[in-house]
Amino acid sequence: MVDSLSNMERAEVITQVLPYIKKYTGKVVVVKYGGNAMINEQLKQQVMEDIVLLWLIGVKIVLVHGGGPEINELMGKLGKKAEFVDGLRVTDKETVDIVQMVLAGKVNKTLVNLLEMKGGRAIGLSGMDGRLIEAQLKDEKLGFVGDIKKIHIKPVTDLLENDYIPVISTVGCDKQGNTYNINGDTAAAHIAGALGAERLIMMTDIDGILKDKNDPSTLIPEITINDANKLYEDGIVSGGMIPKLECCIDAIEKGVKNVIILDGRVPHSILMELLTNEGAGTMVTGAKK
Repeated sequence: MVDSLSNMERAEVITQVLPYIKKYTGKVVVVKYGGNAMINEQLKQQVMEDIVLLWLIGVKIVLVHGGGPEINELMGKLGKKAEFVDGLRVTDKETVDIVQMVLAGKVNKTLVNLLEMKGGRAIGLSGMDGRLIEAQLKDEKLGFVGDIKKIHIKPVTDLLENDYIPVISTVGCDKQGNTYNINGDTAAAHIAGALGAERLIMMTDIDGILKDKNDPSTLIPEITINDANKLYEDGIVSGGMIPKLECCIDAIEKGVKNVIILDGRVPHSILMELLTNEGAGTMVTGAKK
């Protein structure tokens, strides 16, 4: 589509983007990356291109990723069946080893390599590096699933100060040396809060928060954290969206300016959110005064 534009039209597009570039240059934006955008190879390439573009214009991008389908795939090859309770993976000792192998290994290093191939400078971290994500046992029935006790953010800020894109897998640890599987949305919220991020972008497989879950035209473009309880009461937010919205609220309460829930299946949705007036998805903000 860009190839069909005249030079004048291309120049006009660039000038329209300038105010948004000025707004985010030098600011921290955390992207929680998962869902279909991570599985679909074409979308994956586009997301990496978008992240490198933002990095090139001076945005301090932090990429926090999951990898559930890849974990399930390896578990299947090893003859283990995935089990979930309330949306959380039951993680025995063998499973937490698989989680660490897949997230901190294959998935993390693949994303780092892709970012480098697109022209970025990226370094991969797990939550175990520098004890970035210090965790504790969440519930014995879940096994090695962790609650975040503390974020030691210095490894991330050191990379940002040296102009790298930190790529973080959500595996945590405790002082006794145990490894924990950490929910990706929760980790992204805590990391964004510790960084005082300008924005946290939560990539999902839905358009955002909808008044009618079957009608994309009922997208709610913006809500405050005060609106959340009414959304719960009215049943507008239910099922898997409840913990996601709770993570958004948690991030804002920890110091993030606003959080976006957007559809990662839409090509270049990150750029549409940050570099256009219309944005994308649902923005969650602090309470109105």
